[in-house]
Amino acid sequence: MNPTTLILQIQTLPDNPGVYQYYDKEGKILYVGKAKNLKKRVSSYFNKIHDTAKTNVLVKKIVTIRHIVVPSETDALLLENNLIKTLQPRYNVLLRDDKSYPWLCIKKEPFSRIFATRRMVKDGSEYFGPYTSFKTVNTILELIKELYPLRTCNYDLNKSNIDSGKFKVCLEYHIGNCMGPCEGFETLENYQKQVDAIREILKGNFKESMKDFKRVMTNLAADMHFEEAQKIKEKIEILENYQSRSTIVNPKITNIDVFSIVSDESAAYVNFLQISHGSIIRSHTMEIKKKLDEPDEELLELAIIELRDRFQLLSREVIVPFQVDLGENIKITVPQLGDKKQILDLSIRNAKFYRIEQLKQLQIVDPDRHTKRIMAQMQKDLRLPVEPRHIECFDNSNIQGTNPVAACVVFKDGKPSKKDYRHFNIKTVEGPDDFASMTEVVYRRYKRLLDENEPLPQLIIIDGGKGQLSSALKSIDELGLRGKIAIIGIAKRLEELFYPGDSIPLYLDKKSETLKVIQQLRNEAHRFGITHHRDKRSKAALNSSIESIPGIGEKTMLTLIQHFKSVKRLKLATEKEISDVIGVSKAKKIAEFYKATNDN
Repeated sequence: MNPTTLILQIQTLPDNPGVYQYYDKEGKILYVGKAKNLKKRVSSYFNKIHDTAKTNVLVKKIVTIRHIVVPSETDALLLENNLIKTLQPRYNVLLRDDKSYPWLCIKKEPFSRIFATRRMVKDGSEYFGPYTSFKTVNTILELIKELYPLRTCNYDLNKSNIDSGKFKVCLEYHIGNCMGPCEGFETLENYQKQVDAIREILKGNFKESMKDFKRVMTNLAADMHFEEAQKIKEKIEILENYQSRSTIVNPKITNIDVFSIVSDESAAYVNFLQISHGSIIRSHTMEIKKKLDEPDEELLELAIIELRDRFQLLSREVIVPFQVDLGENIKITVPQLGDKKQILDLSIRNAKFYRIEQLKQLQIVDPDRHTKRIMAQMQKDLRLPVEPRHIECFDNSNIQGTNPVAACVVFKDGKPSKKDYRHFNIKTVEGPDDFASMTEVVYRRYKRLLDENEPLPQLIIIDGGKGQLSSALKSIDELGLRGKIAIIGIAKRLEELFYPGDSIPLYLDKKSETLKVIQQLRNEAHRFGITHHRDKRSKAALNSSIESIPGIGEKTMLTLIQHFKSVKRLKLATEKEISDVIGVSKAKKIAEFYKATNDN
């Protein structure tokens, strides 16, 4: 289609709230979005270059724009959610979930049955749920069965059938699981009282059932019916145990939904907790695949609409980590402290754990995909032209100016490649000059790689601030590698990254995976450098404290010093004592050497 026609379509859009749809030249739906102001929102796609390549590709493909005007932004949000689920456009986030969730049904019939089902039949029956697992449903059904004797048969127990004696009691009656309403042994009124109590339990309100059971238990005990009272006591314990497992917040918090979000560059994880009468009665986490690097606010709004629709949530207040727009009828709470903050933190923790589980599973099932994800994240965070598949990190070690050494550690695909680690003894620098040492080491490392035609890294990390980075850059420039390898310096506070020619540091999010990899690199460089420095210092100390004995190597002397603890004790030891440690022939040489020394 002619670009002029597209501009015309944008110019004629209304300034009202609504939903817009983008189509390509073949008439396939590309994207569905909502807006407070259709004209402004749609125009913003075409009057700038976007940060993500995907959005730029989407804009190039758009040929036709359609829109639906709605009364308010809340309506736009609901309509957008429905259209995404129905049309499943290529560039929209995936909010769909193919699971069919179980419900608990209280059947509309005389002497109502209560059972689990995946199908909702609109016959006036009541449905509670959906529950996120059948385990929860079975636990609740077992609880109900323990507390209340209900029928499990599917007989039509209308009054005329019961009066005419059409049915006979079954085994369930004889073992005490049913009171026999089929033969008229239980009144409809008494049975329905039990159903009402179950209804309250399913809503999360345990108070009334507890009161009833405690009253009956007290009456039975007063009348000396201790066995029956004990049975009621057991039922109370079942109810209290179930409630304590479900209750995690203050009973003052009632009928509130809690939503939180944790996201990375490719997906977001939204956790939802339903609070009823001070208890968590449902928890669910959904994964949302990102398509256009959508912000968390947008993803959370969509997820809330989807989850409220799916789980038929009617609460008028939601707790969220930041402000979202859900219309005028829903109160948005962003807690800073107190019970509501604690429950929000619990939701965030659930989302985080779910994300970690998914990533661990991904790492096991498809390790290469996991590596690609981290590499892509590092490239984006560190503003690199390519993925940093091969990273090298340098660290200087000297203690009070003695034995200056440097270490170079190598990471490939985000993991240590220990066979490629290198130690450097500083050759050209006198005294503790970290800057000059860094210039020497970087030059020696990359001169050698170039001479031997070995692959160069995509990223060099210098452990130090601007000074160390400038020293390393001298060697990079001398070797003609400026622009071919990215190089950054890490200041003492790990969050600060310095780039060549830029006095303002880059700050990384403390929780980012990029920072974790960089921390691991720096810690590894530090460990590797310190180990080498200690070895060198120990050897120097040993060499200064022991004499050179013909035919006796350094290792043998080190073994002896470790055994006798000092040179003085070694000199005083007998030939037999020395031979027990290193053997007869070497012991003879040492004994003769010290004897000759003493004689002189």
